[in-house]
Amino acid sequence: MQVSVETTSGLERRLTITIPADQIEVEMNKRIQQVAPSVNINGFRKGKVPLKVVKQRYGAGIRQEVLGDMMSNTFQEAVVQEQLKPAGRPAVETKDDTEGRDFSFVATFEVYPEIDIKPLEGVTILKPVSEITDADVDEMIENLRSQQATFEDVERAAANDDQVNIDYKGEKDGEAFDGGTAEGSTLVLGSGQMIPGFEDGIVGMTPGEEKVLSLSFPEDYHAEELKGVAVEFTVKLNSVSEKKLPELDDEFFKKFGVEEGGLDGLKTHVRKNMEKELKNALKQRVKNQVMDALLEKNPIDVPKSLIDGEIDQMRRQMVQQFSQGQPMDNFDYSLLPAEMFQERAERRVNLGLILSKALETYEVKAESDEVRKAVEELASDYDASEEIIDWYYKNDQQLAQIESMVLEDKVVDKLLEAADTADENIDYKALIEAVNAQSQQ
Repeated sequence: MQVSVETTSGLERRLTITIPADQIEVEMNKRIQQVAPSVNINGFRKGKVPLKVVKQRYGAGIRQEVLGDMMSNTFQEAVVQEQLKPAGRPAVETKDDTEGRDFSFVATFEVYPEIDIKPLEGVTILKPVSEITDADVDEMIENLRSQQATFEDVERAAANDDQVNIDYKGEKDGEAFDGGTAEGSTLVLGSGQMIPGFEDGIVGMTPGEEKVLSLSFPEDYHAEELKGVAVEFTVKLNSVSEKKLPELDDEFFKKFGVEEGGLDGLKTHVRKNMEKELKNALKQRVKNQVMDALLEKNPIDVPKSLIDGEIDQMRRQMVQQFSQGQPMDNFDYSLLPAEMFQERAERRVNLGLILSKALETYEVKAESDEVRKAVEELASDYDASEEIIDWYYKNDQQLAQIESMVLEDKVVDKLLEAADTADENIDYKALIEAVNAQSQQ
């Protein structure tokens, strides 16, 4: 086997491999001898067909099988020999496939980048300091009431937070456009569900009233043909419903697992959950800064094949999310533009490669007791915590995710040792909103 390696650009490598003709011939003869006993050809007893006849009849197919196997094996041997680390499957092109001559093929692929982790010296990481106030608890309870709210019809003008039932027809240059018409549509005013100005235009309307709204779609609207376009919506208000919050009574408390203690018992329950959320948010706020600093300190070239793979995965996750777990076997995922996921995919792949190298550099391991503690913390959210713990330990994929989380936390702690830190005073609500916004990136 002869091997030559060429760097074509960046991380791309072009590997040319030549397999001697005599090696191919030896393997061909072995394969023919293996299949001969099972060959049926008229005029010969089974198992008694001469090898020459077997080769004449099946030689071309056997040769293709042999070459396929030898290409796969020699490629693996070559990347080990040349100390290459392929990222993704190679694109293979044959050069010379003439029987009786040396066989050559070219494999083009990307390799993983060489990474030398730079510590976070000179980087200042803000450590958030926050606490949950009584006002935060009261606001959370009001949010819970709002989630359990009902709507009752009223005979008055529509106002923000009301639920309205409307018919509407949108026109662009006097012509209706796709998705711009609906009848009996339900909408909560102030929810931001519609384009700017639409919901505000309904405020003050009374049931039975009809109104024309002259609006423009945002410049960043998802439908290309409507970006920044001026349109008119003819809106008819059918009904107005006013939000009714549930009473803070035993029936309401029981919905959240509070059987006794009344309002004080609910507040205790809510505060406990908020404290757990706060603990996670404090850790995540620091982790996000460490990850950002790690990316900035360690710029790398990323294999396009890995980014493309991540984009495909993100497409599937989005479809599964919107299909609510329903099978989507025939869905064409390429209909979702790659640009939607490009930036997040690049960040994920970058971080994955850098973190993997950091784990190796700092020799970070996930000890069994650390994994157990993490599983127990997750299980503590459930009444049947022991059953949840058993479930994790019987599910290798889920347990691997916990191990990854433990490893990530440990490498963050290791990286923080070289960084400077300073306290950051931030209220509970602002902290949660900031962490949630970061998780969407």
